[in-house]
Amino acid sequence: MTADDLPGRPAYLALLPEFLFRTDELKSRYLLKAWVLALLPSLVLGALVAAFLPDAGQPDFQPEKVGLPYLVFLLVVVSPLIETLVLAPLVLVLNRFFGAGPAVVLSALLWGAAHSLEATAWGLVIWWPFLIMSIVLLTWRETGLWTAIGMVVGIHMLQNAFGAVLLLTSGAGH
Repeated sequence: MTADDLPGRPAYLALLPEFLFRTDELKSRYLLKAWVLALLPSLVLGALVAAFLPDAGQPDFQPEKVGLPYLVFLLVVVSPLIETLVLAPLVLVLNRFFGAGPAVVLSALLWGAAHSLEATAWGLVIWWPFLIMSIVLLTWRETGLWTAIGMVVGIHMLQNAFGAVLLLTSGAGH
């Protein structure tokens, strides 16, 4: 698959790296590259939101209520599995009705809005990784639905694991 083969891919997605729209490399290598592509801009977005909207509200995971190990398990394993199983049919239905470009953008915006219900700042940052994960789902769908879901779950787990490390190193729960 080439970058131009993703059905309905608009020009605004052409700014993303070519590899994101291909399945011709090792899954592990693709997964790590896609994760970095999801992570780095979300860190920049997080810094911008913190600088310009300091009162926008951050998510409060309250590790003292459930225990830090259980919270990390929920963040790194359970949440990516559940959210990806919700994301997949959403993106596939949106793709069917609107095409790939609008589907991935709408998915990202919907996930951003959903996370904004918990904390506005979170939604302003989280849309980017969901854009990347939605593209990954449609790109890898051609190799099989469960492969595509597995790739998205992997990226999502890495993304959340990074957040969990930040949570652990911030002194939360101490």
